[in-house]
Amino acid sequence: MKKGKVYLIGAGPGDIGLLTVKGMRCLQKADTVVYDFHLNAQILNYVHHDAEFIYAGKRGGHHEMTQDQINQALVAKAREGKLVCRLKGGDPFIFGRGGEEAEVLVAEGIEFEIVPGISSSVAAPAYAGIPLTHRKYSSSFSVITGNEDLAKTESTINWPKLVSGFETLVFLMGVKNIEHIASKLIESGKPSDTPAAVVRWGTRPDQKTVVGTLGNISGQVKEERIRPPAVMVVGNVVKLRDTLKWYENKPLFGHRVLITREYTQDYAPLEELGAEIFEFPTIKTIQPDNFDSLDAAIDKIGTYNWLIFTSANGFKFFMQRFLAKDRDIRDLKGIRLCAIGTKTSVALRDYGLKVDLVPEAFNSEGLIEAFLKKGGKGRRAKDHDLTGIRMLLPRAEFARETFPQKVLDLGGEIDTPVAYRTIKPEKHGKRLKRFLQEGRISIATFTSAATFNNFLEMMGEDAMGLLQAATIAAIGPVTERAINKAGLKVSIMPREATIKAMADAIIEWATKERRFIS
Repeated sequence: MKKGKVYLIGAGPGDIGLLTVKGMRCLQKADTVVYDFHLNAQILNYVHHDAEFIYAGKRGGHHEMTQDQINQALVAKAREGKLVCRLKGGDPFIFGRGGEEAEVLVAEGIEFEIVPGISSSVAAPAYAGIPLTHRKYSSSFSVITGNEDLAKTESTINWPKLVSGFETLVFLMGVKNIEHIASKLIESGKPSDTPAAVVRWGTRPDQKTVVGTLGNISGQVKEERIRPPAVMVVGNVVKLRDTLKWYENKPLFGHRVLITREYTQDYAPLEELGAEIFEFPTIKTIQPDNFDSLDAAIDKIGTYNWLIFTSANGFKFFMQRFLAKDRDIRDLKGIRLCAIGTKTSVALRDYGLKVDLVPEAFNSEGLIEAFLKKGGKGRRAKDHDLTGIRMLLPRAEFARETFPQKVLDLGGEIDTPVAYRTIKPEKHGKRLKRFLQEGRISIATFTSAATFNNFLEMMGEDAMGLLQAATIAAIGPVTERAINKAGLKVSIMPREATIKAMADAIIEWATKERRFIS
């Protein structure tokens, strides 16, 4: 029987970029993932879709599962021979009960590994511009639990030693007890004017930092309505925040961008400038129900003058079927290749294929104009005439007929076999709904009419209301018309219908908005 194993993985404090490489690799091969609330749910996108997901909860005192139930689940799944990832916010061995879970695994004879994570105790202050040590201010720090039961007759925390022994103090989970913490520190010898800061949702777009002193920090936290999760820092290092704060200064800080298709590197500039990506694909690309029309076209591939690809997906699925039919790349010799968009062009070139035509305009009119200039059989086409030119356009199952009809009207011939189709994924949007309701999605992007219409279906009757507070970005006019038809306004649209151009347009819009607000 296959032997199971458990990885206790720290997911970091929230910024998905702070997940370790080893943690990501473990998740990619997981059979079962047991995860908590206080982590970036986007991390779960690294997990294979066939894996089993078990939500352990733990939010604001409410536990979906007790610790004993979590322990039992880890043991049971490992005994089934599964590779189990126990995914915890921050680091599993820093107030994360990772030690307790590891002890249970040892007692049950189950193999395990610890994958450390970046703790909020260091990450949240760092993102707030507060170094825990500094040669001029602090050479030591201590991390302390802040949620000690106030009803206890005797504290397990030695307050006088904390005050005398460490120059910087970091309290985790201490918001509810902040008044007690501040008073105990002052009572034990810390001056009431000692700088103090509280960082909520550190490393996330929701990050909020309140700075004061031990004497007034609890009042400021109440006034600003700071709630968990938050980290408290006490010490002179807090003075450096005004000079060293960097995260909040990023142009897209505070923005969480919803993308309704799978993530690509074209979205990376948004993250680099401070935005967080919320990935919720509303379309999924798969092979067609049958290959009849595509096979027929491949069988007579040598009769075409032009082979046109409107997307990287179209090229990928065409080549998969082309090679599956035992055809050779040399069979494309003599056929001119047209690629719509930079991404598609790169996909062809990565395959070793030379692209003959990349139209300047990514619409039917621009494509027709490009062909009239370029021609077909090694010659320039006659004015407004494509007679004798045969084209093959492998495409999606449901696609617009504007371009094929124009080719026919100009005397050309064109075959449009189905190379792939898009479907609506089976995915629940509970977390996305909550984020939209709470105003935590600032920009919603749609890359096709299908991504928008599927979003409406997946969100149900609440869909229109959920989008009211978000700024909407559409990749092009067709997508914009679908959104406008539903009664919503598009505020961001790129000059070119590409994801890269849309990301650039979002950056331009957000930068202007930031200047205007300030």
